[in-house]
Amino acid sequence: MSARPTDDLFVRYMKAFEDSTTHTVDCPACQGETPCAEGVPIHERFARLQDAYLARQKQQR
Repeated sequence: MSARPTDDLFVRYMKAFEDSTTHTVDCPACQGETPCAEGVPIHERFARLQDAYLARQKQQR
């Protein structure tokens, strides 16, 4: 029996989501309008991967 192939983009997207939400919970600055210097790349990575994943999902329809 073969295992289902791993969707690398989805895994990276979910990891970025986890990193972003974990950082936001612990960072008061990122809970407001302006994220901290450490949070900016974390949140940007999540946004890029989310955009890529959603674009791929839309393409597959």
